[in-house]
Parts: sequence; structure tokens; C-alpha cells
Amino acid sequence: MNPARSRYVWLAAAVITLLIVVAGGWLWLQFQPVGGGTLRLVRITPGMSARQVGQKLHRMGLVRRAWTFEWVVRWRGWGGQLKPGDYELRPSMSPLQIARIIAEGRVATGWVTIPEGYTIRQIAELLHQRGVADRDEFLRLATMQGDTFRASFALPKNLEGYLFPNTYRLPRGTGARPAIQSMVSLLEREVYERLRTEIEQSGFTFHQILTIASMIEREAKVPEDRALISAVIRNRLKRGMRLEIDATVLYALGRHKSRVLYRDLEVDSDYNTYRRSGLPPGPIANPGVACVEAALRPANVDYLYYVARPDGSHIFTRTLQEHHRAVARARAERTRATP
Repeated sequence: MNPARSRYVWLAAAVITLLIVVAGGWLWLQFQPVGGGTLRLVRITPGMSARQVGQKLHRMGLVRRAWTFEWVVRWRGWGGQLKPGDYELRPSMSPLQIARIIAEGRVATGWVTIPEGYTIRQIAELLHQRGVADRDEFLRLATMQGDTFRASFALPKNLEGYLFPNTYRLPRGTGARPAIQSMVSLLEREVYERLRTEIEQSGFTFHQILTIASMIEREAKVPEDRALISAVIRNRLKRGMRLEIDATVLYALGRHKSRVLYRDLEVDSDYNTYRRSGLPPGPIANPGVACVEAALRPANVDYLYYVARPDGSHIFTRTLQEHHRAVARARAERTRATP
């Protein structure tokens, strides 16, 4: 063979070998763990395909490529065995390890989700049912000894509004104090530290912002209404008008009702914004971050009134006359919606 041609053949073979090695190395790497990281809670819902699960795992930083998870599932024949549930997964796990956990249904234990808008009493009941903390001890600490917990901001004795809604790892027997501290600490990280500049420039204290946010949380049923309700609250405060928010009356009554009646408006409480001017003494629920942001960023509108429609949205108006018409419209819609 011609020496020059031999060199070209050798060079081509070397290049091809190198490409195979590089491609093989890259492919091998895709099936390795992402690396270090904290424990993640992943929710797999009924009907999710291997591809959808892989895409979710990729978004959460648990696999390098979504297709690696799907390939492993198909290779092992687990396509129809992925079980819905909440799973504790780490970036240090390989796609094969993750797939096996989900296929075998090894769901997480000890995770508790606190819904946005829950009150202290609702949280206490939820944790009691899950065996996390004693109901009475939780209520005592959260409503009477709130200032004994740690935070970089002042804590009131009553922590209504300060227990951040989220999903927490709280195994059975955790206890009231550690559970409360976890919620306060997450509020500090996810809300106070991130929004501190806006809070300080808002003209309100953090306590007042949480109070406004809690009213928005309990009143707004659709996300689009949050900033509008925030604007109504701001506008009425500026004009010295009573807020007249039904959710505060329900909080004063201490029970939920589908409709607030005229006799309910007479309840003697500082939380009754139909009888007391200004903000109530404190939050009426524990708001999520979206409602805190709405409290800080009200819509640029001059609305002073709103009324709920049957679908949960609200009609917003500027004058009392417009409001009366909106109330009549909402009533007519409810009548038509009633079977």
C-alpha cells in the first residue's frame, strides 16, 4: 500500500475512533447522576407518560436529558408501571435509580402541603391529623408565643400570616415548635429577603403588607383579580373609607360561610372592617407569595368597589352607583346559574 495512502487510512481510523470514544463518553455521561444537590419532592400525577415524567425531571434538575429517563423506562419494560405519587429524589441519583423508585411506587413519607390561605387553626388541624404536632400545643405556640421564634424581622405573639404556605418535610412526631420555625424561616427566605426592598419602599410595615396580602388571598378566586383587589384596598385606605371586606367578617366570626349576611356585619371585632376603619390588627390567613406580590404591586386603577360573580371573578367599579348596578348584575347571574 502506498505509504501516503496508508497514513491517510490510519489518520481516518484514528479520527473515527476518537469520535466514537467522544460520542460514547458523552452518551455515557447522560446516564450519570446530575451531581450534588438538595432533596427534591417530585409529584407524578396519574396518566403521566415516561416522556412527560422525564421532561419534569429535567426541568427540576434531576436528570441531564429528558430522553434518558424515557429510554431507561422502555429498556427495563417499566412503561406501564410508573406509579403516581410524591417522590423524594436527589440529583445524585441516576436515571435508572429514579426510574426504579417510581416504577416500584416508593412514595415519599413525611411531606405535608400547607395550602395558601389556610389559617393557623386549619394548619393546626392538618398537622394534628397527620401526626406531626399536637393541635393544642401548635395553637398555643402560634397564637400566644410567636415572638419566641427566630426571624430577621419582628414577630408578633400571634403568627397568623407568618406561617408560609408550602410543602414541608415534617415526619410524624416532628412537634409544633420545629414545624412553626420551618414555616417562619421559609417566609423569611422566600418573601422577606427577596422582596425586602419593595417592602421597605411600600410605605407599609411588613406586618401590614402581610395583612393586605391575607385579605387578597381570601377574597381573590382568580389570579387576575389579585392586583385589582389590592388597588381597591389601597384606594379606600387613602380616602379614609372602611374596607368592608367580607373575609374579615368571616375571620371575626371564626367560621366559614358561603354568604355573609347583614346580621353578620354586626359582629363586634377589630377584624370587622365594616365597623372598624383602616386595616385589621393583623393578617386573617397565611398568604402565598403571589398575594404578597399583589399587595406590593397594586394595579394602577381607581376602583373603589367590587362584587363577586358566580364563577369566582369580580366586577370592579369606581362609584357607589356603578357598584349597585354591578351587585344587581351579579345577583342576576347567580339566579340564572341556579338550577
